[in-house]
Amino acid sequence: MTAPQVDIKENEIFELSHALLNTLLKDHTLSTDTEQVNIFWATDNYADRGEGYQYNDQIKIESITGSNKNLIVPRAVKSREKQQQRSREMAEVFTPSWICNKQNNLVDNAWFGRENVFNTEIVNPDGTHTWIVNTAPINFPEGKTWRDYVNENRLEITCGEAPYLVSRYDAVTGEPIPVERRIGLLDRKLRVVGENTHTSVEWLKAAQSAYMSIYGFEWQGDNLVLAREALLYTFIDYYYAKFGKKPLLKSLQYIAYIISWNIWQMDGLKGVIPNSCTEQKILEGGMFDEPKINIVPCSGCKNGDIHPHNGKYAIIKDWSAPKAKQKIRFIDLMK
Repeated sequence: MTAPQVDIKENEIFELSHALLNTLLKDHTLSTDTEQVNIFWATDNYADRGEGYQYNDQIKIESITGSNKNLIVPRAVKSREKQQQRSREMAEVFTPSWICNKQNNLVDNAWFGRENVFNTEIVNPDGTHTWIVNTAPINFPEGKTWRDYVNENRLEITCGEAPYLVSRYDAVTGEPIPVERRIGLLDRKLRVVGENTHTSVEWLKAAQSAYMSIYGFEWQGDNLVLAREALLYTFIDYYYAKFGKKPLLKSLQYIAYIISWNIWQMDGLKGVIPNSCTEQKILEGGMFDEPKINIVPCSGCKNGDIHPHNGKYAIIKDWSAPKAKQKIRFIDLMK
């Protein structure tokens, strides 16, 4: 298999399936049964392109395909000036893969009760960091199974391009990482799936469970598109590594549907769609008094309390819940 493509071209997804790309752009919190609302830019980086690229504009298919196919690119591909601008404005700083690996290893150390489950961290003589992959099939502790690991929920907060979830490339250098060396939380689940399934039917069912257990939220719409695309292409990469062919379109469409729910746009400090809180204008005054307009700020914004915001609270899916109770507000998980 060839090395992974760092900069995924939206034209390729569009040519494969218009519906597939449409799903990757969907915001489930704002969409209704009759109208799809897409995630929005939530950045001024593209505003000089005019209509359709302003901060509050939805990201449309036509905005990122055709002659606009190279518009959204990973941070590593952006100019140094653009990287610095985004760091200043949104504190955007991406983490190198070796640090993601170190922190993900800590999560697995706690779950497995032992160290060096998936790899062993190495410091080279020149001070650089890497890891040696443990190639033996993963053994599970007493009382836990591979399915327990696959179904264990994991969340990357303010995920950017989701380097803790999937590691198709180093988010800092842009260097591609082959499937067998990947270190993301979802990568590890898919490795376990590959080691414990034999047929494509078994693999697909387990892989879908893995995707249902992985969550992440992000403010900026372009990063969110990149994260969703990376999770979709990760699915393709691992299926190809297992079976030597690409998955069927219907399989991709269902994975994209899961991704569109589990990787969502949100202000992480408020639990709402970014900038959706508003001031309310209340007209005061009796019959014989001069009318006065009183400006009432959002209570949550005023008091720094995540629960009483008047913005639109982000909705996600709990895939393990009964179907009637799957949709939940993210903040309701924060007791």
